[in-house]
Amino acid sequence: MEDLDTIRILVAGESWISHTIHIKGFDSFTTSEYAEGASWLIAALKEGGAAVDFIPNHLASRHFPLSIAELRSYHVVILSDIGSNTLLLHPDTFSRSALHPDRCQLLSDYVHEGGGLIMIGGYMSFSGIDGRARYGQTVLRNVLPVTMLTGDDRVERPQGVVPEIVELDHPIFKGIPPFWPKFLGYNRLLPREGGQVLARIGEDIFLAVGTYGQGRSVAFASDCGPHWGPPEFVNWEHYPRFWQNLVKWVVKGGDSLGG
Repeated sequence: MEDLDTIRILVAGESWISHTIHIKGFDSFTTSEYAEGASWLIAALKEGGAAVDFIPNHLASRHFPLSIAELRSYHVVILSDIGSNTLLLHPDTFSRSALHPDRCQLLSDYVHEGGGLIMIGGYMSFSGIDGRARYGQTVLRNVLPVTMLTGDDRVERPQGVVPEIVELDHPIFKGIPPFWPKFLGYNRLLPREGGQVLARIGEDIFLAVGTYGQGRSVAFASDCGPHWGPPEFVNWEHYPRFWQNLVKWVVKGGDSLGG
């Protein structure tokens, strides 16, 4: 199978609202702006034929699946720049003390039952800025192929850094050259028993994969878009194929899916 035309993917996160105060002498005013960073990733997946549903951050706390049955309608769930609190705290739980499922637990069960999980780096991924993403303190840590720090895990590299592919023969890198564009940062991740490191930046993990129960998971330490993923990456000719290969592998075995 060389495309993703039978694959359903849920992408959650990758959006933000900026509220800015402008001060001009005596006077000040505010402006607000909504933005999304998933367009390159979603376009790459759709180019491969996948059906993609996108839940931005401000809707995810209410609309992210609340049952394993809902999750099973997807072959892959991609979390990108969405903190664990957004999954844990349904608005009715936070405001009305209503009981709701632990969606990190649901995702863990989903992987063990055969689902695919991909976490992409960002300020609200893994441990995140000031440790606020907190995934290392949730059950989701049990189905990710890395160990997460307890505090701020960002590594900012404004000069740009290039990952080194250490497992060139892995199906995820089929048709992709070993020389990659520069990245402007990533989340620092530590090895975990049972995880396989496929790429590094220096001594740090850049890409790792693992199998948990019947399912597979991937940790990609940097961004799928700005700011850590600069134009040289998101416009890279191999960008679509990388994400397509990654999805093929995570869906029950990349070798049988053209990996």
